[in-house]
Amino acid sequence: MSTMSPPVPPGVTQGRSATARLAWLDALRGFAALVVVLFHLSPIAIGDHYHSVMGRHFDMGKFGVLLFFLVSGYVIPMSLERHGSPRKFWVGRLFRIYPAYLASIAVFFALTLAGVVEVPASLRQETVAGTLGHVPMLQEFVGVRGVVRPFWTLSFEMVFYLIVVGLFVWGLHRYSALWAAGLMLTAALAGPALPRDLFGATAADRRLLAAVLVVAVAASILAYVTGRRRLVLPAAVLGLCFVALPLFNGHSTRWGTANSSWQATFMLAVMFAGTVIYRAQYGQLSRKLAIPVLALVAVGVALTTWLSVGGKYELIKWCTTAVAVVVSFAIAFALRHRRVPAVLVWLGAVSYSLYLLHVMVLHAIAEILPEGVLDHVPGRFAVSAAFLIIALIAAWLSYRFVEQPGQRLGRRVQRYLDARLGPETWSRPAAVPAAAGEAPEPVRAAS
Repeated sequence: MSTMSPPVPPGVTQGRSATARLAWLDALRGFAALVVVLFHLSPIAIGDHYHSVMGRHFDMGKFGVLLFFLVSGYVIPMSLERHGSPRKFWVGRLFRIYPAYLASIAVFFALTLAGVVEVPASLRQETVAGTLGHVPMLQEFVGVRGVVRPFWTLSFEMVFYLIVVGLFVWGLHRYSALWAAGLMLTAALAGPALPRDLFGATAADRRLLAAVLVVAVAASILAYVTGRRRLVLPAAVLGLCFVALPLFNGHSTRWGTANSSWQATFMLAVMFAGTVIYRAQYGQLSRKLAIPVLALVAVGVALTTWLSVGGKYELIKWCTTAVAVVVSFAIAFALRHRRVPAVLVWLGAVSYSLYLLHVMVLHAIAEILPEGVLDHVPGRFAVSAAFLIIALIAAWLSYRFVEQPGQRLGRRVQRYLDARLGPETWSRPAAVPAAAGEAPEPVRAAS
């Protein structure tokens, strides 16, 4: 069966930019990574006291992460729908994210052997669950801390990929507004009533959950790679089931970064908000529907936290954080047709490696600091500058010698699979009718 690829959105070039990367999104991704880096640097740069004061009024780390999630929500459906092929999507994703992921794990254990960092307590106490959880990048939902602290966001990314591909295969991908609003309303209205550890209340449960997730994710991806209808459609159903992880197992242990299932759920809602922006921009979703949904998500981030936790500072912190995310994305979006400075595009290119490696660079520098060097402003400035330079160099080296070769290998693997397995034979079920105000979408079948 021949393939009719989805139309490439305006502003997305083909050829070398087949990954559908847009310069303004690269810049925004780079900015988000830098924000997270500066958040982790701030105790050194400005001192613990001012870091704590800032944290009561503004969560700089969550600001960067939520901005990342919004960008992912925008980009991932574009990447999938541009090719119309789950096989191409998954091969591309795996060879995009796993090489740097595995390299950062190798760096971590090298630093462990050198005595610079320690294996997290959760991994020492629950080695089997932790090891298995890292295989599909879902350790956050297993309840075990990642060997590198920022790994927790990758668990959300993986869940989002699985859900989005499932929606695409069944022709439900244009219901992104319903997903964004539904997840946010669930987080706000259910709040603490959502179970935090439905699948992982005990260590034995977590070991079983981790093993099941490894098998489920591997089986799903292999099914998509075959391209066979009898395997792809069940894999898509299984993919939709992964929404249960943030909904019902968002904080199964004290090691979870999300402090509850309701918080994990609204983080997933933010990712779908990014998809809503993408669909509204390209006429697949009425702006009359998109704007209220986006407002609901933005307000819901702060309101849900206040309703579930309470406290003046929690409300202030999450209000300022939500506003910062909205304003940052809005500014970048408004300037999307302007020429983006090359340094920002470069920062976006290395942002993934920077995000993965910067905490380990910080630990390594802290290990060799002379005593008293942080007692004075010049010392803090010098250490901060050295850290940023070293972290950026490390990120570039990882991008140049790990990420890029990994992506080239992925393209070769894709060509091999296409030649070996032949065209994909699944076809999408009947298309979902366009909602009022939505642009019609061409019928597509993956070959």
